[in-house]
Amino acid sequence: MKHKVEMSWQGRLAYKADMDGHEIITDASKQVGGDGSGVSPKKLMLTALAGCTGIDIAMILKKMRVEVRDIKVSVEGELTEEQPSYYKNMHIVYEFFGKDIPHAKIERAVKLSEEEYCGVSALYKKVIPVTSEIIYHEE
Repeated sequence: MKHKVEMSWQGRLAYKADMDGHEIITDASKQVGGDGSGVSPKKLMLTALAGCTGIDIAMILKKMRVEVRDIKVSVEGELTEEQPSYYKNMHIVYEFFGKDIPHAKIERAVKLSEEEYCGVSALYKKVIPVTSEIIYHEE
């Protein structure tokens, strides 16, 4: 299977992608000559990781019949100072909200995503350290 993304130039530094019927605009900040009309392509790497592992976890918890009120996934990446600038590490924070949250099942779902299912995480881990933590918000 192959995936393909095509970007069309929107002027200055902006590009538009149509991905499976969903439009994404990327652009650079005003400080470097863009208009700030879209998201940073580099930050989309963080979004891809959060989205990939988040989808896995929601699917795994559904199969486990675990109900939580909400799940939040955030990813922070630390950039190198030299050019080209790239992420030298990433850290994922998983937050689970609900009543009587089964910690062992949550931890199993996170581990399965990180070690077996999330292709984005698997790729990133080949080149940089990716760490994580879980935070529970019991109601």
